[in-house]
Amino acid sequence: MLLLHVIATPRSAVSATLRVSHALLEQLNLASADVQVETLDLFTDDMPSVTGQNIDSKYDLMRGQPIDASRIAPWRSIEKLISQFLRADVCLISAPMWNFSIPYALKYYIDAIVQPGYLFAYDDSGVPSGLCGGKKLVCVTSRGGDYSLGGPMNAYDMQEPYLRTIFGFVGITDIEFVNVQPMDMGPARREAAILDGVSAARRLADRLAPALQG
Repeated sequence: MLLLHVIATPRSAVSATLRVSHALLEQLNLASADVQVETLDLFTDDMPSVTGQNIDSKYDLMRGQPIDASRIAPWRSIEKLISQFLRADVCLISAPMWNFSIPYALKYYIDAIVQPGYLFAYDDSGVPSGLCGGKKLVCVTSRGGDYSLGGPMNAYDMQEPYLRTIFGFVGITDIEFVNVQPMDMGPARREAAILDGVSAARRLADRLAPALQG
């Protein structure tokens, strides 16, 4: 099984989000899951351009037309990123909440890979359907406040609903979240939230391991 770890935080070693994600990956390894991990760091790895010729190619595809021959070469960089995502059986996204939503680098990545004919397709009536059924998505997030369901801040959470919507659109329905919160309520509550997140991530890994072993 191949797990793609998409890192959408620029804080690397001091990232609370990654501390929890690494606990999940460590527990998967301890549970003897036969999982190969491939890492994509959105803040350090080169991302393909989602401008110019590649935008024109996107609209060719949306119109149901082949990509113009002059634009095939630059489009290959987009296809390489899409292929990496499609190869993975599981995708782990590590993303803090920024301004109630996702970091810009993650939005850029999503805009690059969610392409017609690759992650979704239109039928003859123009109705889209996802092409990524069977994949599993795990999202580890960290939030300054507490956006739990039923709480006063929940209405401001545009992170989890967006990620569920966009990946549900491409056919992924098996989606799990570990939300580490609140992080900005003082050092003691921050550390407690992280430890709770680590425990939740380890429990999730234990649940995932048997399925990932096939």
